[in-house]
Amino acid sequence: MIYKVFYQKNFQEVPVRENTDAMFIEAETEREVRRKLADKNYNIELVQPVSENLLKFEEKNEDFKVEKL
Repeated sequence: MIYKVFYQKNFQEVPVRENTDAMFIEAETEREVRRKLADKNYNIELVQPVSENLLKFEEKNEDFKVEKL
């Protein structure tokens, strides 16, 4: 399954909406996504499963990339 992760790059800073990034991760569960990102020192705001329709939409973006950690 593919998950979309919204995160801030620095865990020590106060979250600011304008600094939120997103990435796509392939994993079996949300817990696995969080475990894979634990050593990155990211402030994870939200992990959401990606529906088939959203995936088709996101794939049209030239910057689309699924991380395989």
